[in-house]
Amino acid sequence: MKDIIIIGSGIVGSSIARELSRYSVSVTVLEKGNDVSVGTTKANSGIVHGGFDAKSGSNKAKFNIAGNAMFDKLSEELQFPFIRNGSLVLCFDENQAEALESLYEKGIGNGVEGLEIISGEKVRELEPNISEKVHSALFAKTGGIVSPYEMNIAYAENAYNNGVEFQFLKEVIEIEKNEEIFSVKCSDGSVLQSKIVINCAGVFSDEINNLVCEEKLHIIPRKGDYILLDKVHGDLCTHTLFQLPTKMGKGVLVTPTTHGNILLGPTAVDVDSKISLSTKRNELDSIYESAQNTVPSISKRMIITAFSGIRAHSIGDDFVVGESKVKAFYNLAGIESPGLTSAPALAVHIANEISTKYELNKNEKFVATREAIPHFAVMDNAKRLECIAKNPLYGNIVCRCEMITEGEIVDSIKRPLGAKDLDGIKRRTRAGMGRCQAGFCTSRVMEILSRELEISMLEVTKSGVNSEMLLGRTK
Repeated sequence: MKDIIIIGSGIVGSSIARELSRYSVSVTVLEKGNDVSVGTTKANSGIVHGGFDAKSGSNKAKFNIAGNAMFDKLSEELQFPFIRNGSLVLCFDENQAEALESLYEKGIGNGVEGLEIISGEKVRELEPNISEKVHSALFAKTGGIVSPYEMNIAYAENAYNNGVEFQFLKEVIEIEKNEEIFSVKCSDGSVLQSKIVINCAGVFSDEINNLVCEEKLHIIPRKGDYILLDKVHGDLCTHTLFQLPTKMGKGVLVTPTTHGNILLGPTAVDVDSKISLSTKRNELDSIYESAQNTVPSISKRMIITAFSGIRAHSIGDDFVVGESKVKAFYNLAGIESPGLTSAPALAVHIANEISTKYELNKNEKFVATREAIPHFAVMDNAKRLECIAKNPLYGNIVCRCEMITEGEIVDSIKRPLGAKDLDGIKRRTRAGMGRCQAGFCTSRVMEILSRELEISMLEVTKSGVNSEMLLGRTK
């Protein structure tokens, strides 16, 4: 029997797992997918929000501000990509000035530091490619960008190294509580028992809650499409560029990524399916047109791919955080934007609450740091030669677009909670994320996966179950 079961290994579940590993307690993470970061976290804007948009007094505001302040230290400890690049909320005419002022006042009330409203001329000094129509902007210097899936993986690896158990392909279908013990049944027939259950199931968090709690939750799946531009156009902007938010969200943004691309999106469309990630032409067109209002020089020729993600919108329009009316069953539900920014603070809050209530002892062997995969593309030549001398596989370029080596790919497979498929390697190394979108490197990456996992090429998948890349031999 375990002390704690966490359901879901997205950024919220993994960050809580890491914080709980600071204590002498047995923790198991159950994930329905075959890897961490396979849900909402993987298809995320990657924005570390300043906190000016969240409703004052809400959980979103509270945890956004607290989480934002933690990123500098965390990115150093766990070695995930993070840049505090600042953000601009654009006002396109005088009629919007009052709304911009209200956003400023809300931000000040929430405790956002360094906020100011600047003129259109000042905006164009900061961002020369910005539209001439921009009248003014709210400048949030504390805004940032992060690689969401790499952050998720870093948290999970550190939790694992500190004693947390991760079990994959474990879809929770039933939860029963008898006296002080939870019995958690998975779709494979296995049953695990624990004293505490923490629900971090993302868009499925309502379904998990409703298995055990009389007080029901309802999550609305809200789909967002994105467009990614080629790195050669990475100089289009340096700050994250928002338009004034609406009731459906923060609107279409234009932002740099931590790896030098430009990201456009997302849309915000309430959908029936929690698993369908198809993109639609009209939605992508709306992103493109809206983004052109921000940066007119954006062209469809710059696009290398499009994708979508599903976020968990709560009908209460706020995070559901804390112990439910069922003792020892904790919910973290409705964690949509600014969920990524808030995750570190949510994790500390829940870990502190549980450790205090159950008088947990500190884990004296806890190690706060984690070493990332060395990235050949960003090394200077001296470092590259040193890396190749230690491991000759770093001398073999596999992904030409992103300059990813065989050494990095092998490392991503062999490290704790290593990659099991093409998407897992992509999230850990960026192999296949470049201009050709894996057109040239897929076969070689498959060969490496087959070799290192000791499986047939026919067993290599794109993203786990039912995504095999090959059907059979032709000769």
